[in-house]
Amino acid sequence: MEENEEGRAKHEEEEEEQELWSWGAGTDGQLGTGRLHDELLPQLLHLPSLSSVGRISLLACGGAHVLALTSGGKVLTWGRGTSGQLGHSEIVNSPHPKLIISLDTYFITHASAGWNHSGFVSDAGTVFTCGDGSFGQLGHGDYSSHFCPVKVSFFEDQRVEQIACGMRHSLVLLKGGSGDEVYGFGSGKRGQLGISKDNIKSISLPERIYGFEGVAIASIIASGDQSAALSAVGHLYSWGKGFGGTSSAHSPQSLPTSLQLIKAAVGWNHALALTGGGEVFLLGGNHHGVLGNPEKMTPARLLADSRETILEKVHGLEGNRIVDIAAGAEHSVILTDDGVIKTWGWGEHGQLGLGNTCDQTSPQEVSIRNRFQKEAAAIKIYCGSGFTIAVRTPHLPFQTD
Repeated sequence: MEENEEGRAKHEEEEEEQELWSWGAGTDGQLGTGRLHDELLPQLLHLPSLSSVGRISLLACGGAHVLALTSGGKVLTWGRGTSGQLGHSEIVNSPHPKLIISLDTYFITHASAGWNHSGFVSDAGTVFTCGDGSFGQLGHGDYSSHFCPVKVSFFEDQRVEQIACGMRHSLVLLKGGSGDEVYGFGSGKRGQLGISKDNIKSISLPERIYGFEGVAIASIIASGDQSAALSAVGHLYSWGKGFGGTSSAHSPQSLPTSLQLIKAAVGWNHALALTGGGEVFLLGGNHHGVLGNPEKMTPARLLADSRETILEKVHGLEGNRIVDIAAGAEHSVILTDDGVIKTWGWGEHGQLGLGNTCDQTSPQEVSIRNRFQKEAAAIKIYCGSGFTIAVRTPHLPFQTD
């Protein structure tokens, strides 16, 4: 009897090892708490048993929904589902994580969540999309919506590495022997497809984006009407809606900086960039305080395609080494090497996790720090448009997203 109780306690402890905390906008169930209201402070999610599918290894957060990949290649989704973006064959919201059954025979390695659509990539390089397709952002050659993930036949004979979903457009990264290729489809009114100098209302079949010839791409990013790509050697390319009110770019533009970047995160009007040395820089306007202390910023003197794009070092982080970054619609989140999460920017829905709905113009510490200072663990941060999620996994490194 004692052995059974001890075994049960050990099993429960193992199930509870991984922690997911969420806060901010929650009226569509995107926080995964089961409650349909905003949360001003971090809330611990009570996840279903993941023993059969593995721990959560990667999240993708969209307008108001979340995609969670497990180490076993399965996908759980929750939040807003009114366009079919949750992939459950229905158009209803889900306040709790739920497995996508139709992807059960595939091993999913990458995913991205847009405003109302979702994309998934399998280990074999197959890409699937679902949700709102009214701008062609699903890439199926039409403008229909789909409530279950559907294979994008355009890439049937090619190996897809990543997909990135923005407001109403998508990007796809192909890796191959002839070099890396990036494709765009969906809405192109702000140049975010990167395929023409003219304003394109929308396209429903993928078209290749030129400007990356001979460039090895590490990651692609889409958010709002913005698109970006980070090269393997740390160069950041951007196209689409200009940052901070600058003019739009209709083709990829490399930011001419000597900084070597290891990650970029893009919001609707700003972007964060992380260097290998643990410094954070930011592009964009100061609406809702997304820049933080704009009068005290140190410019890195960047110029991109006649668009005056200034890369600013984020102040208030002196003495900290930053190891991760994330950007919501108009808020920013960073993680220090000692497990401290800091936020700033738009706070109307509590997405800063500070217990109020105030905007912040400089990084502020989120109070779950002490919970994260237990045994050694990997922590990862993610942002949806108006919400934030932190995942703590003991002794297990995360995938690179």
